[in-house]
Amino acid sequence: MYKYLLPSVLVLGLSACQTTTPTTPDVTTQQVVTHSQLQSIIDAAWQISLDASPSFAYSLGDKTAAGKLQDLSPAALDALDQRKQQLLKRLQQIDSSSYSKEDAINAQILQAQLQNDVDQYRYKDHYMPISAEGGFHAYIASIAKGRFAKVEDYQNYIKQLQAMPDYFEQQTYWLQQGLAAGITPAKATLKGFETSITAFIVPVEESGYFKPFTQYPSHFSEADKLHLTEQGRTLVQDTVLPQYQAFFDFITTEYIPNTRESIATYDLPDGEAFYENRVRYYTTLDMTSDEVHQLGLQEVKRIRAEMQQIIKEVEFNGSFAEFLHFLRTDPQFYPETAEELLKEAAYIAKQADAMLPKYFGKLPRQPYGIEPVPAEIAPKYTTGRYSGSNRADEPGYYWVNTYALDKRPLYEMEALTLHEAVPGHHLQIALNQELTDLPNFRRYSYISAFGEGWGLYSEYLGLEAGFYQDPYSNFGRLTYEMWRAARLVVDTGMHAKGWSRQQAIDFMASNTALSMHNVNTEIDRYINWPGQALSYKIGELTIKRLRAQAEDELGENFDIRAFHDAILANGSVPMSVLEQQIKDFIAAQKAEI
Repeated sequence: MYKYLLPSVLVLGLSACQTTTPTTPDVTTQQVVTHSQLQSIIDAAWQISLDASPSFAYSLGDKTAAGKLQDLSPAALDALDQRKQQLLKRLQQIDSSSYSKEDAINAQILQAQLQNDVDQYRYKDHYMPISAEGGFHAYIASIAKGRFAKVEDYQNYIKQLQAMPDYFEQQTYWLQQGLAAGITPAKATLKGFETSITAFIVPVEESGYFKPFTQYPSHFSEADKLHLTEQGRTLVQDTVLPQYQAFFDFITTEYIPNTRESIATYDLPDGEAFYENRVRYYTTLDMTSDEVHQLGLQEVKRIRAEMQQIIKEVEFNGSFAEFLHFLRTDPQFYPETAEELLKEAAYIAKQADAMLPKYFGKLPRQPYGIEPVPAEIAPKYTTGRYSGSNRADEPGYYWVNTYALDKRPLYEMEALTLHEAVPGHHLQIALNQELTDLPNFRRYSYISAFGEGWGLYSEYLGLEAGFYQDPYSNFGRLTYEMWRAARLVVDTGMHAKGWSRQQAIDFMASNTALSMHNVNTEIDRYINWPGQALSYKIGELTIKRLRAQAEDELGENFDIRAFHDAILANGSVPMSVLEQQIKDFIAAQKAEI
């Protein structure tokens, strides 16, 4: 999975769109007009993105955004929503039949982005700025990990620390509105949530917020260091830490005890409409929850048969359930130290690096590193994730969860690494950012069906590249594929078909070799993030179908490197756009034969 994070660093010289008005002879006057109309909306939408996130704006060169935190007041959010609705109306009024091919893609993606923002606001998604995995209180801590090269950087950081009370107050207000409206995370998923807050309630010297004041560039004067350190210590002690303590008190005494008992999105106000909206958004297809559910059941049946073949291959004498128990409990499958797990991930990642030239004609310049999931969120966090970077002087990171090592089986590491690092998320996202001809709203966006579908396809690609030689690792690959297929069943089951949390846990546990810890954290994630889990399998099946089509039509002229380059050529796109993209690729390849 890729967790999209707003950029935190300086990237200068980017306009909203770096394309130019078409000037080729076959471009009509109407196309020039519609291009200009669309460009105006693209520019306005990009400005909204910058206005909504000071950290994002500052990272792209807006000095006036320095030292600010996002304004989440009712007036600010309502104003943003009104601006987006107005842009949607303008976009829908353009004569789409006159779009060039590239403008048609831009318009489709921009409309989906704007519509999603409007939908989420209408369904009051902002009432839930926390989830089973974490929340605003954990994510805001990233401000302490910015670039501190000048005194000005520290001064801007100090302003952000000073703004923390308002930020916490605004987010707490929305949580209170959620309680009043019955729009909260499910109570069952918040067990142990308070530990994600207490992780920040530590002595000043141990606080991540104070860390920037413990290490300064060598050119700083002693007077500057002394002054900044005193300011930092006072702010962390008297402003930041009290905010976390007050938030802890609110969460434990007022919020969690009054959250909803139901787990189903259907049970929320307008819940049925919201969930079906999420299904369409995350699949990028016109599918219903029932269609997704039935597809999931079919995939589970198919993958289960392949898993049975591996159990037969290793000559295990027992049932499927007994084999899963063996995998979850035998020490041979688990690392003894966090370092061992990270080194295993690094070794697999370097093997994956070596496979890339055989399967891709174009590779990204940006490298990636490997880090453990931050300790404050690790207990409730997923097993691994990719965290991208927009800085030219920093890599992306493949996060590996080193919490509860006896729940992190090594037989899953090949599939996990291929998905999160390369040829999965890092490769796709880094290449996406190099598409400088695309408007920025596409360069810095992430369409889940495309990105997660690519990640799951990348796990499968490892099979062709010689990974999974160990049958247990291959079973790990299948359990990851089964995991994504089971998501289609349990996500729709819980949110639309009345399944209980335990019913979903039992289904996932009985069909995959995921540890029970992972099963529980995953089910809670699906409850709190309705529909997102559907994107993986839907995207992967689409990419596989398009590849089969290309192989069938091109025969011996099919070039796997050219096909993969074509998949990634236009960045993150909806499945309908990808289908047309590959149709054009096949036609172009035929023309060259």
